[in-house]
Amino acid sequence: MQHDSPSGLLRRYLPVLALFAATAAHAEYFWIDTDVDGKRIQFGELAKPQNTPLTVQGALATAADGKAVALNAVDGGYKAAQIGGDLRFTASHANDKALVIYHARFGRQDTMASSDLELVPTTPGGNSFRLFWKGNAVSASQVNVVTSEGWLQVLRPAVDGTVSFDPSFPALYVLEVSAKVNGTVTVDGRKYEDVRHTATLSFRVDR
Repeated sequence: MQHDSPSGLLRRYLPVLALFAATAAHAEYFWIDTDVDGKRIQFGELAKPQNTPLTVQGALATAADGKAVALNAVDGGYKAAQIGGDLRFTASHANDKALVIYHARFGRQDTMASSDLELVPTTPGGNSFRLFWKGNAVSASQVNVVTSEGWLQVLRPAVDGTVSFDPSFPALYVLEVSAKVNGTVTVDGRKYEDVRHTATLSFRVDR
């Protein structure tokens, strides 16, 4: 039987998911980094990657043109083929209490959002970002930044809703934001009152 992707699955229930509240709660996440011959999609925290893969449904990687990118399972995550442009990944994880939808993106060239929850650069390669929910710009309560060098920062939105910072040293930068949906979702006969989205945007600075 064919299964919906996480985004497609939730679009069927969007009339009851019109509102969400950004949260500052600590959360694990997927993030993407360059690898020898492609991209590595890893779960956990940047400082503490998980070696045991999270059991997820509907894992899907897409290129900037929306076409699917082949995924191979590796320790703690996935390996995606090398592509040009930004790479996006979505997956969902459900337990008895909550449904979590993960979104990850590598690259900051594309200024359009395609995931349900996505941080998007305001200009190609820029250092200011907007949060989009279902294609509409919203203001996050905070965006967490962590780097491969151990540098941490919490970004607060400006009046126009953007968050900005200066990636001033060579590293992998991961921006992370989490949101909780207001409402109840029923999937495959199971009702979830706790529905969360966690999104990351990662990129490398080599200079």
